Amino acid sequence: MTSWSFTAEAFDSPAASSLRHDYYAEVAGRYWQRPATPAEMAEGLSGDGVELLVPPTGQFMVGRLGRVAAACGGVQMLDAERAELTRVYLRPAYRGRQGGRLLLAALEEEARALGARRMVLNTRLDLVEARRLYLRQSYREIPAYCTGPYMDVWYGKEL
Repeated sequence: MTSWSFTAEAFDSPAASSLRHDYYAEVAGRYWQRPATPAEMAEGLSGDGVELLVPPTGQFMVGRLGRVAAACGGVQMLDAERAELTRVYLRPAYRGRQGGRLLLAALEEEARALGARRMVLNTRLDLVEARRLYLRQSYREIPAYCTGPYMDVWYGKEL
C-alpha cells in the first residue's frame, strides 16, 4: 500500500508551486463562483506572503502519496508562542485518504519545532471540507485574531 510522506520544501519548488496554483484556483473559484482568470491567478499568487514560510518565521511542506505531490500547507509564526496554519490543501483526487489528518500533524510538529505552543487559523464558511478537517483534529472556534475580506471563522488548538 502506498503511504504518505511530508517534507519541508521551498515554497517555489516545482511541486510546491503547482500545489499553490491549484490551491488558489480552488479557493478563488469557490469564492467567485467561477474559474479564476490567469491574471487573477498571477495577482493572487504574487505578494501573498508565502516568502515568510521559511525558518525561523515559518515552514512550507509538501505531502506526497507515494511519489505524487498531492498536498501542501504552511505554518507562520505570529509571535513567540503562536503559529498560524495557512495554505492547507489536498488535491481533490487525494481527499479521503487520511492525507489531511497527516498533513496537519506534520505542520503541528513543524510549528512546535519553531517554538509554537498554540496553532491558530482562519478560513471561510464555504470551505466546508477544511472546516470539517480542523474540527476532527481538535481545532475549536476562537475569537477573531485578525481581520480580512476572506475570513469568516477562526480556529485554535493548543499544541
